[in-house]
Amino acid sequence: QVQLVESGGDLVQAGGSLRLSCAASGSIFSINAMGWYRQAPGKQRELVAAMTQGGSTNHADSVKGRFTISRNNDKNTVDLQMNSLKPREAGVYSCYGDITTRPGVTVYVWGQGTQVTVSS
Repeated sequence: QVQLVESGGDLVQAGGSLRLSCAASGSIFSINAMGWYRQAPGKQRELVAAMTQGGSTNHADSVKGRFTISRNNDKNTVDLQMNSLKPREAGVYSCYGDITTRPGVTVYVWGQGTQVTVSS
């Protein structure tokens, strides 16, 4: 079994910064990719940023230049540095992991989510 635990959500003023962290634990053979999605009230969940084991990244166009995803492969963590936050970027940020638990077995796991509130 694999678990993802997020932290770092908070209330911040527009233009401010936050750093989200997600730690994976449990039966992990390898982590193929980890990343972050955001769901605003009344909207669908959308990809914010993702990173593969090899270091390739994918950031949503709306956050390029302001958000940066990073991983620590030794600690099985992924962070999301968010700068110049905008009110419309408030929502629940959820971490996901594409994780191989043993050779030939891969699971897709979600964390519980962490709330980000951006005041105008």
